[in-house]
Amino acid sequence: MALKSQTKPKKKYKKINSRVNNFGVWKGEKRGIYDRRNTLNDLTGKEWLPLTKSFWFSEKCAEDKFAFQHPAPFLINDIRKLIKLFTKKRGRVLDPFNGTGTTLVAAYLEKRKGVGIDLSKKYCQLAKRRLKQLGVKRGQRIIHGNSIKKLPKIKGLFDYCVTSPPYHNILRNNGNGLRHDNSQKRQGVEYYSESRVDLGNQKTYKNYLNLLSMVMREVYKKLKKSKYCSIIISDFTVNKKEANAHGDIINLMKDLGFGFCGTVILIQNSKPLYPFGYPFSLVLNHSHQYILHFKKIII
Repeated sequence: MALKSQTKPKKKYKKINSRVNNFGVWKGEKRGIYDRRNTLNDLTGKEWLPLTKSFWFSEKCAEDKFAFQHPAPFLINDIRKLIKLFTKKRGRVLDPFNGTGTTLVAAYLEKRKGVGIDLSKKYCQLAKRRLKQLGVKRGQRIIHGNSIKKLPKIKGLFDYCVTSPPYHNILRNNGNGLRHDNSQKRQGVEYYSESRVDLGNQKTYKNYLNLLSMVMREVYKKLKKSKYCSIIISDFTVNKKEANAHGDIINLMKDLGFGFCGTVILIQNSKPLYPFGYPFSLVLNHSHQYILHFKKIII
C-alpha cells in the first residue's frame, strides 16, 4: 500500500484588494498595505499608526552633532518623522526659522525639496556648509533675511511647514544657551543676532507674539490648501514667571485661520537637570517640547 505524501498543502491567501475594497497596495510584510486614497503621505497604515501617538521620544543620530553649533537645535530624526507624516516624496517643505538647516537635511534624506530662511548670515553659512558635507548639490534652498519680507517673494506654494521659533529673549538672560554636555559651559552662541526684527530680541512678550504672528501669517499664505504646519516650542519664563507659551501660540495660529489639530509631547529624556530654584522655589527643567500641529483652513 502506497504511503501518503508528507507534503503539506499550500495555504490559500485572499487577494490583498479584497481586504481593502480594491484600494490597497501590498508593500511587504514590514510595511503592510498602502491605501491609494492617501493624499497626505506615502505611509502605509502600519507606518502611520505609531505617528498618531500623543508622545514621541526624541531620537538622536550621529549627524545631529553639527546642529549643536546652534544654541537651540532640533534633531534630524524627529523632523524626518514629521516630514514623512505630512508630505509625499518630492513634496516642498518650508522652515522660516532655519537655523543650521536641520529641516533641509531631513527633507533631503526623505527626498523632499526644502526652503529655509534665517536672519543670521552666520547660520545660513553653517547650513550651506552642512548640506555641502552631505553632498547636497540641489533641491534645498537657503535664504538669508527676514521671513516676513522674503516669503512673499518665493515662487510657488508649500506642502508643509515645520519650524521652531526662538523662545522670546531667554538667550539674553543670564545662564542662556543650551548646555548639551555634562558641564556648566554654554554651548554655541549667546544669542541669535542684534536685529530689531529678531524674535529673540523683543523686549516684551506681547511684541514677541505679535512678530511671530506676522511671520506665520506669511507662512499661511504660502501653504497649499488643507496642508499642515508644525511648530516645535517649549514653555519658558517671562520676567522670571512661567509662561503658557504653547497655549498662546495655539491661540495665535487659530486667529490667523489655522485649525488646531493637536499636540505631541516630544520627550527629551537625555537633557541634563539643573537646580535652578533650589533650595528656595520650584523651577522646572523643561525636558520636553511641544509639537503643535495646525492645518490651513480655507473658509
